[in-house]
Amino acid sequence: MSTETTATAAASGNAATDRFRQSGKTSTVVADVERVNLLASKLIKAANDIVLEERVSYDEFNALKAWLIKVGSDGEWPLFLDVWLEHSVEEVATDHREGNKGSIEGPYYIPEAPKQNSPAKISMRDDEKGTPLLFQGQVRSTDGSALSNATIELWHADEEGFYSQFAPNIPDWNLRGTFIADAEGNFQISTMQPAPYQIPTDGACGQMIAAAGWHAWRPAHLHLKVSAPGHELLTAQLYFPGDEHNNDDIATAVKPELLLDIQPATDGSGVQTTYDFVLDPEAK
Repeated sequence: MSTETTATAAASGNAATDRFRQSGKTSTVVADVERVNLLASKLIKAANDIVLEERVSYDEFNALKAWLIKVGSDGEWPLFLDVWLEHSVEEVATDHREGNKGSIEGPYYIPEAPKQNSPAKISMRDDEKGTPLLFQGQVRSTDGSALSNATIELWHADEEGFYSQFAPNIPDWNLRGTFIADAEGNFQISTMQPAPYQIPTDGACGQMIAAAGWHAWRPAHLHLKVSAPGHELLTAQLYFPGDEHNNDDIATAVKPELLLDIQPATDGSGVQTTYDFVLDPEAK
């Protein structure tokens, strides 16, 4: 792992926190008193039940208080929530869909990545390390019709497991892009195969992982947001078969439907995969 791109938990955590604050997602929250009362009461009751059932001591209580403070000071609330809770929120949000299965967004999404028409090559360094990957497919609606000019946002880690804008000395839009499919919904994107990586372990989340005897690994994956007018936005992660952490992903985000079929590239350069997206129409 290159020391020039080593990212600290505090730096990447604070970057994720800042991005969330700028995302506008908090502006859509409507504070319904009955709903807040219900959820807050259940959360507090669940925590108290654990204290009583497990006979939590004052030493353990104070350790928890110090750890919660550290999560905030390290800027790791986005990481904590995205790793250990988002997969359940995503399941609730998408359990009605007939089209593709989705997955978590994670803390490293950056909107408005450079736009290109397909076929295209994602932005990368001239000496980008790794195995060339051709990612292609078609975007359709649930009725089978092609979705002309669908938008595919793609971002992923590099061969060392780092994301641009969350680790130093990587160009801002490295391995990030927005791609427009053709009139038949077809897309073709040249990129590099990402590596598995550990979530940051030198901060509060890593402290909990070490104390619990867990591992911090996420399997290699591509992040995507796929959209078309009149259809629900699909957020997904796609995974590579054979990764040793597909079955014990720290973020519990792997689903069988999200595994890619990786084949040798027809041009002899690297590998390629074809994955089609089926989007659900927006409810009327």
